[in-house]
Order: sequence, then structure tokens, then C-alpha cells
Amino acid sequence: MTAPHDPFAERPSDPSPDPSPDPSEHTPWDHSAADGEPTTNLGSREPGPVPPPHTEAASASTPTSAPSSAPPSSAYAGAPEPTIAFPPAPPTDHRSGSGSGGGDRRDGRRGGGVAKALGIGTLVVLLAGGAGYGGAALHELGDDDHGSSGSTTSSLDTPASTEKAPAGAVEAVAKELLPSVVQINVRNDDEGGSGSGVILSSDGNILTNNHVVEAAAEEGTITVAFSDGTNTSAEIVGRDPVTDLAVIRAEGKTDLVPAELGASNNLTVGQDVIAIGSPFGLESTVTVGIISALNRPVESSDGAGGDATVFPAVQTDAAINPGNSGGPLVDIEGRVIGINSAIRASATSSGTAGSIGLGFAIPIDLARNVAEQLLEGKPVEHARIGVTVSPAIGEDEITGIGAEVKEVTEGGAGDKAGIEAGDVITSLNGDPIASSSALVATIRGYKPGETVEMTLRRGDETQTVEVTLESDNGELSEE
Repeated sequence: MTAPHDPFAERPSDPSPDPSPDPSEHTPWDHSAADGEPTTNLGSREPGPVPPPHTEAASASTPTSAPSSAPPSSAYAGAPEPTIAFPPAPPTDHRSGSGSGGGDRRDGRRGGGVAKALGIGTLVVLLAGGAGYGGAALHELGDDDHGSSGSTTSSLDTPASTEKAPAGAVEAVAKELLPSVVQINVRNDDEGGSGSGVILSSDGNILTNNHVVEAAAEEGTITVAFSDGTNTSAEIVGRDPVTDLAVIRAEGKTDLVPAELGASNNLTVGQDVIAIGSPFGLESTVTVGIISALNRPVESSDGAGGDATVFPAVQTDAAINPGNSGGPLVDIEGRVIGINSAIRASATSSGTAGSIGLGFAIPIDLARNVAEQLLEGKPVEHARIGVTVSPAIGEDEITGIGAEVKEVTEGGAGDKAGIEAGDVITSLNGDPIASSSALVATIRGYKPGETVEMTLRRGDETQTVEVTLESDNGELSEE
């Protein structure tokens, strides 16, 4: 029997205004209870009501304080970024090439709109490609000095080449990681769907999103399908709704291949990344992209009235779709640097959300910390400052300039550091804080007991304070 492998060995560092969708149309920022890629709330250019103050910005919970008197704001002023927490994509009937496997639920209502949209996009690409190649072909024919030789050659006369192309980096990573990525199928009495997961240990521990498995938290079944075609049942080890992470254990396994976990505190924008998972139920799918941004404050919910979560996301343009939730985002060395969790999607006539190149992953440093606590059977502790904040908006009434402190908990970390009501927090450890959501997301990436440096504005003066983050003692996870 192979000894369980412990993959834990090593943590993370604001959104651009984006036109809001027409309220009359279906908004795909939601996901079903079964699974879904949470979508991110990217804000709006049009002034609108400012979100309520964030309660306990230093904690991982979504603030819920009394309404702020701040003027209308954009995403930079703390407006939530609509993201779709991908509900488990229902299984697809691959034999017939049809079915609802591309949707978030098995209700057969989704699919047409995306197909039509993709059809139009493909047509544009083909037309552009045809024009380009046509121009090049005409140029070559005009300059061909061999056209009068009388000889004719044909590719049909040349034997097929059997020489294998050199393996590329992406191919190597896919070959290495696919055995460590699983499809997770969940069903209860009301709904079912699928997501993805990353193998943590040889004896069956698997990391995924909470929204992938929460439908089976009370009563339901979980089945794990492996890349070799085998499958087995699984049970939930622990869940943390605050960070949207969970660990499950596949039954009867002792020889699984754990994925190598990397670090997310040294990532760079423009770095090549690879996403692996089961989008729309299509298991073992590999897509490629780059890191588009870091520490993106992403606020997502399940679309069914559940609690919203906020996390400091790794943004990528690698294609992520419903069903990718819980799967890995890896670097070009094959190390897991994030857990794919949300997308920003545009509405379609069918209501189906799909990738538009704005995907978001939970940094692996945060995911590792949560997974360790879940495997120890402990309530997950989250760092917090002990203040209530709301968006601080500039004189133009649209630009976010920080997180304004509304209340300070007596005796809390913020109080001990000298933070006062009315202060505007503008940066943390050198990273700009443009909104209350950004402060909440950034603090979530740290552990209780760590000390951070905050820059704040008090009246006309700017000062820096050191704050030793306190713990919520697992209270948020137990709510």
C-alpha cells in the first residue's frame, strides 16, 4: 500500500470599469447549487447605488454593514464583480453529441445561444483567414518562376509522414497532470451536475470548490471519475463556504497520483498557464492562456440566494467554462498555482454562460492553507482587521480611491493599530486598495497572526500603520 502523499510544502499578493448588462436580460453571474463557475462582478461605468459597507474587511466574509452614503461608484469603487460560480455542468451524452452536458443544470434549457454565438465568431475568423491566405497565395503565384517548367507536383504523390512532432511544453504538462485531475459528479433529490478536482494525496484526498459539492452536503451522492476511465464514490471531508473551497475523499484508493502544488506569491502577469478540467462535462479538457492580472478582487455567489464570496483572484484568459470549477490552473512547469472558480460571462438568449477570456482562480497559497485545516478536521480560521468598511469614491463620483472605515471593533486588530472611523485605507503591503472589496479580498490571502503594513489617509494627512491580523476563530465557516 502506497503511503499517502502530502502535497503541502509553501501565499498571494482592482477591477476595470465594465459596462453593466441590461437588467432586463438574464445575468449569468450566478451558478446553481450543484456547481458552476462563479462569475466576477466587474462593475459598471454608469453611476449606480454604492454597495453597502463591507463588514469586517479583514475577514473573509462578504461585508454586510449598513448602507453607505457614498455616491454612485464603479468597480473601482467597490462594486461587486459579477462572476459565475460554475454550477456542476450536467453530464453530456457523448455518444449522440447532444444533451445538456454543457449546461449548469440538467434541465435541458441551455445551449443554443452559445452555439449560435460561436458560429458567428468562427465565420468571422474563417473569412479573415481566407482573405489573408488568398492574398499570400496570389503573391506567390505571381512570383513563381517555375510555372513554365511544365512539371506538375502533387501532395497526393508524397507518402504520408510518420515522424512524430517534438513534444511541446503544454503537451508535457498535460501528460503529467491529467492523471491528477478528476471529474466530480454530484446529485441530490433536486438537481445534479459536475465539476472538477485536484488529487492531493495517493489515498484519495481531492481539492475542489465548495459550490461543486455543496449540493451533496446534506443528502446526496458524489462520484469521482478518473482519467483512466475508472470511477468511485466519494464523501465530503470538509467545506469552507467563505473561500469556496472543499476537500473530498475518494473511497478505496491507495495509488492515486497527487498533483504538485506550486506557489502563488511569485506569479507574474503575462506568465503562461494551463487550465485542466471538465467544462460542460467534457472530462480531461486542456486549455492554454496567460495570467492577465493578479489580486483581482472577485466577488461571486451561487445565484440562488447563497452567500457571496470574495477572493484575491488570479485572472486568466485560458478558456474556463461551467464544469471547470475546482480544477487546476497550472504553470508551464506543471505546478498547480490556482483553483479555477469563476468567470465573467456575457448573457446569451439561452441563459448559458461561457468563457469570454475572463476566468478567475483562487490562489494556491490560500487554497493550500484552507485544505490543510479541512484535513485536520478544524474549523477554517480567516484573518481579519476588525473594522467595517465601505467604498471610498473620488471627487468625480466614479473613481474608487480606497476603503473608508465606518466602524472599528474595540480591542480588535485595527483598534490596536490606531485605525479610526473615517480613515481611508489606500494600500496594503504596497498593493493599491481601490475599494472595500479589494481590501476584503487582499486580507483573505493572509493568515491570522501575520503583520501587514497599511497606508491610510486621515483628513489631509497620509500615514502608515502596522496591523497584526487577528483570527475569526472559524466563526465565519460555522455560520
